[in-house]
Amino acid sequence: MAQATPEAGAKNTTHTGPGSFYGTGTHRYLPIAEHGLIGDLRSAALVGTNGTIDWYCCSRFDAPSVFASILDAERGGSFELAPDVPARTKQFYFPDTNVLITRFFADDGVGEIQDFMPVVDDSREADRHRLIRRVVCVRGALPFRTLVAPRFEYGTAPHTVHAENGQAVFASASLRLALTSTVPIEVAGPDVWALFKLHEGETAVFTIDQIGGEVAPRFCAVAEAEREFNATVRYWRRWLSQSRYRGRWREMVHRSALTLKLLTYAPTGAIIAAPTTSLPEQIGGERNWDYRYVWIRDAAFCVYALLRLGFTDEAEAFMGFLSEHVQCTESGPPGPTGPLQIMYGIDGCRDLPERELTHLEGYRGSAPVRIGNAAVDQLQLDIYGALVDSLYLYDKWGKPISSAHWDNISGLVDWVCTHWDQPDEGVWETRGGRKTFLYSRLMCWVAIERAMRLARHRGLPADMVRWGAARDTIYRRIMSHGWSAERRAFTQYEDSDILDASLLMMPLAKFISPTDPKWLATLDALGEDLVSDSLVYRYDPQASPDGLQGEEGTFSICSFWYVEALTRAGRLDEARLAFEKMLTYANHLGLYAEEIGHTGEQRGNFPQAFTHLALISAAFNLDRMLG
Repeated sequence: MAQATPEAGAKNTTHTGPGSFYGTGTHRYLPIAEHGLIGDLRSAALVGTNGTIDWYCCSRFDAPSVFASILDAERGGSFELAPDVPARTKQFYFPDTNVLITRFFADDGVGEIQDFMPVVDDSREADRHRLIRRVVCVRGALPFRTLVAPRFEYGTAPHTVHAENGQAVFASASLRLALTSTVPIEVAGPDVWALFKLHEGETAVFTIDQIGGEVAPRFCAVAEAEREFNATVRYWRRWLSQSRYRGRWREMVHRSALTLKLLTYAPTGAIIAAPTTSLPEQIGGERNWDYRYVWIRDAAFCVYALLRLGFTDEAEAFMGFLSEHVQCTESGPPGPTGPLQIMYGIDGCRDLPERELTHLEGYRGSAPVRIGNAAVDQLQLDIYGALVDSLYLYDKWGKPISSAHWDNISGLVDWVCTHWDQPDEGVWETRGGRKTFLYSRLMCWVAIERAMRLARHRGLPADMVRWGAARDTIYRRIMSHGWSAERRAFTQYEDSDILDASLLMMPLAKFISPTDPKWLATLDALGEDLVSDSLVYRYDPQASPDGLQGEEGTFSICSFWYVEALTRAGRLDEARLAFEKMLTYANHLGLYAEEIGHTGEQRGNFPQAFTHLALISAAFNLDRMLG
């Protein structure tokens, strides 16, 4: 059996058709970067450069997977579709949309797959969760082969399949999917396959719908697929036209914006951290986490990026999620983590138990595969600053916050004034014990300072004496215990000499002047110890054990924070070079995972919202400073 052996980071690959993509050993898996993302604002799918959908959760981001061969090539399930002859491939997005095109170049012809998920409103058609794969032969003639092999409930639930008249229904105990095809299909055990040939100008259409309740199977003819394609293109172009960004890096900024929109759960306005789980930070390591949830730490970055670009509806929807599901009064739920959790489910769920799927081998053998996230029970004091800052920014650039919002802020700030000096797990969710992290102190200062600004600006009632005293105490504590005279830098936690890239937020949060001598010394120290070719490590796990085995790559959000810190320090040439270098580490579609490895490969969950938020912020501010 022939096998695909694409090189990491390559835009072009060669393969010999479905059923042979996974080969043996680690070659069974495409590099993480060799994927594009499609979605319908409720769920999402990863499409490899070989034409295979190897990750798809239906009917929402955090639902059990239907296709998960990216986590187990044998047991995960996939939807393979490609020419049945050797072919080179290239992948791109239809301009200004989230419609993904995968093109195949063979000796006898050129073909392409147009992958997309129609975006619909809150009608019952939204429950269809339609995924359309349109195959077109654009030159010559090509034979194609497809294998549709769903595996329900992360590959644990059995299913039946029944096919007739170009339609197959896959039925498990909890989910039913209908596959329609404009070419003849055959059943093989639990799977469906087809062989067909297209000549120049001919099209074949495959559609997967969730069915049940009021949603019945519905055939998708070539003409309907054409209408759906055009409607989906119009939707994304109309949405993107709201952008106010006209700077130097428009293409990358707009791709980041489109990606953030894909990571939005329309029914609640939630924005997830990433659409995947357990893609490893180190191949073969244990640093594998489920990111299909909403992190409060992302709140201010989300609101800032969306409002700066002009996407007020999305910012308002996200604020609506926070208002409805994240109650931040001092009378909130008791417990060691305070009134807020660090993350929530996309519907506001607070219970996200972590467990391991031991039957899945993990991406390239990187076990464990986890669903849920135990970090939900951690104490991370920085989230209070992130949340208050997001409300402050929304009041400044969006709409004035309500009296209910202010009541929540007041209760939250009162809690912070009492509890800011506790040790916590910190922004990086370490599992090596609580420390007095400087970033946590910094963001507690932000929570109080932004609330005081808001109170003054709007004339809102506040205990300004108490708040001001706590704010000033935190400031003095950071300056006295967070600064290492020996290291000549601010440090990861109090009275230490260890550096941490989260400190790059100090001038961005307006805690310290970006040209303050102490900050410039810190910036130089970070550049010497944690920066490699513009790429920034979060910290050194050898110097500061985080309770986990193995090493990690550079953290892409920190790399963009570094660009912005250089920008604000007036070091524009360095900032621009670092930014341009970072752009070369994106994949062929302009997407970023959480981390970048030693040879430039993407690592971790993909694509990651936090990274794209930081790219937008860095591009916006650097462009403005360059004039």
